[in-house]
Order: sequence, then structure tokens, then C-alpha cells
Amino acid sequence: MRFLARPMTSRFFNPLLLWTDVAAQTSAMLLSSSTVIQIRTDRLLRDAMSPGQADVQEIGLMGQEKLAAVSESGAAMANQLHTVQFALPQRAVRLSFQGAEAMAQLLAAISPTEAAARLQRLLSISNRSVAIASHLCSASARIAQRGLRPVHQRATSNAKRLLADNALAPQSAG
Repeated sequence: MRFLARPMTSRFFNPLLLWTDVAAQTSAMLLSSSTVIQIRTDRLLRDAMSPGQADVQEIGLMGQEKLAAVSESGAAMANQLHTVQFALPQRAVRLSFQGAEAMAQLLAAISPTEAAARLQRLLSISNRSVAIASHLCSASARIAQRGLRPVHQRATSNAKRLLADNALAPQSAG
């Protein structure tokens, strides 16, 4: 049959791989965030009574970084959402109506030849519907990736910076 002769190709990647990447980035971000929180909390507790200029700057930097990361994250997600919000759902709805129409035509077929032709059309529409569902899932993962990227970058760079600062700082015997 003709509908099986052409493999489904997609300009999107495998949704499972995209969501696995989102999970890996989230894990790395959470690990980096816990490192940053631990180092900053230790510094705040250690220098609570007499914070130095570096401590005051670090506290100010924390708030600025959060606002900047959230702002960039929201903008990136909105940009990515804008690129897919109309086209893919519209195609999915259109294909669902076409599928219902093809099913009704198949049920109304009189001859076996007519039924085979209508079944082929229904299967073709079904294949396209599966591809659109995969595209929607991939698009959702890409939106999550774009939103996570600025937060991940800040958390990992902060962890590297603070770990390097911590390694250079003299440790108090406590």
C-alpha cells in the first residue's frame, strides 16, 4: 500500500529525546542550585554579624540574577510558543475533522475497491495525525528547553564561580 511506502520524516527531533534533555538540564540546574545555596548560606551564616563588601554585593547579585533569569526565561518561552501556538494545533484540529470525514466515507463505501481506497485515505490521515501529535510534543519540549536555558546557565555559572571562590578563600577552623 502506498501509505506504508513513505516513511514518516519529521523536521522535529524525537520527543522522548527532547524531554530527556529537559530532564538532564533540570537535574544539572538543581544540583548547581543546591551548591550555590549551600555556599551562599554558609557565607551568610559565617559573616552574619559583620558582612564584608563582597558579601553585600553577593546578596544584591542574588536578587538581580533571579529577576534577570526569570525575565529571560519568560521571553524565551513566549518567543518559542509564538512560533508554534497557531500552526500545529490548527493542523491537528483540521486532521481530526478530516479523519472523522474519512471514517464516515469508509463506512458508507459500497464496493470493496471503494472501501480499500477510502481506508487508504483514512490511514494516511491517521499517519499525519500521529506526526502532528509528535510535533506538538516536541514543540512543548522545546518551549521547556528555551525557558530552562537562562536559569540553567546562571545556576551552573554561579556554582562554578562560587566553588572557585570557595577554593581560594581561607577556611576558618571552626
